[in-house]
Amino acid sequence: MGLIILLLLVMMAVIVLWWPSMIPSDIKLVADQSFSKSATQKDKSFSDLLSEDDTNFSRALKPRQFSFPFDYGAHNSYRTEWWYFTGNLENSDGRKFGYELTFFRFALSAKPYSSRSVWRNNQLYMAHLTLTDVKEDRFYTDERFSRAGNELAGAADNKYQVWLYDWSATAQGKVDFPLHLRAKSDEFAIDLLLNTQKSLVLQGEQGLSRKSAEPGNASYYYSYTRLLTLGTLSIAGITHSVTGNSWMDREWSTSSLSKEQSGWDWFALQFSDNSELMFYRLRRKDGQQDSNSAGSVVLADSTKVPLQAQDVTIKTLNTWRSPHSRINYPSQWRLSVPSQKLEVDIVPLINDQELNVSYRYWEGAVRINGTKNGKAVSGQGYVELTGYQ
Repeated sequence: MGLIILLLLVMMAVIVLWWPSMIPSDIKLVADQSFSKSATQKDKSFSDLLSEDDTNFSRALKPRQFSFPFDYGAHNSYRTEWWYFTGNLENSDGRKFGYELTFFRFALSAKPYSSRSVWRNNQLYMAHLTLTDVKEDRFYTDERFSRAGNELAGAADNKYQVWLYDWSATAQGKVDFPLHLRAKSDEFAIDLLLNTQKSLVLQGEQGLSRKSAEPGNASYYYSYTRLLTLGTLSIAGITHSVTGNSWMDREWSTSSLSKEQSGWDWFALQFSDNSELMFYRLRRKDGQQDSNSAGSVVLADSTKVPLQAQDVTIKTLNTWRSPHSRINYPSQWRLSVPSQKLEVDIVPLINDQELNVSYRYWEGAVRINGTKNGKAVSGQGYVELTGYQ
């Protein structure tokens, strides 16, 4: 372990020393031999990074033709992208868990760097792993970084495969599903197999998800909204066999937020009638909801129904103050979609699901109860909250 830590420290020092002008300004190597941030720096969220702009990168300007397996892989000419998995699971005794495994890619420059060294690479990968243990009211997190050099991190373009060291999401077949997720931290681990139950969903306008009226403030975005999941979770050396459902998102962009926007509330909900809802509520710096907020309902037969800002009402019913950051987050919501005759209350499985990593944000498992078409409906999902600093 000491050798691994030393190698990581050397690698991160090389990143900082070789390309200081290309590293995001809020990433640094600190003297306590850990890759971390000051309190002020850590409180910068993903919205800060996504609002930065560089005209030399490719931009999401219009709908495109998606091509697989190529679009499972990395799009290095865009500044930012992520491979995102969340899920709600339980063991045979009904003990509930939530998990998140997300791989992020950040381009440090618009053009690849030519070098004889396999270590020198202009793509930086970051991964987040979390586990929510509802019974014990515990939230576990871990984070990793690496350049893509020397195969330490990357994404394949001939099948679904993304990795950072020994954390990975890898297709077991020739192209896509089933997907095998594996990630291990000192205290906890996941080993899960995901199979799709519904068709791929192109979010927004045929996969172009606009975040503001400014050209290029958009992402290419697709989802698998219901993935049958089975496998094991390990906490403190104790292994739990689990089953449940996961959600997968893929996005890539260069600049997806405008300067007037401060962050977002993102909802990914799976209902008991085999339908799903994704909605991102963009928040403006003046405290108002941005008119570019949008999402979709995916019906039981996989039909997508687009949602615009005026189609969805979200009311905050409660708040929670983080003991770690002193940030106040919404902690209960009432979401209504009149066109779908849907009204549900959304409640976190536990309040403390804040990631205190390089970018501070709240991402947690939630439960759902309410009505749809005059009948009771329940469900589960994940909510992400950014920009509440």
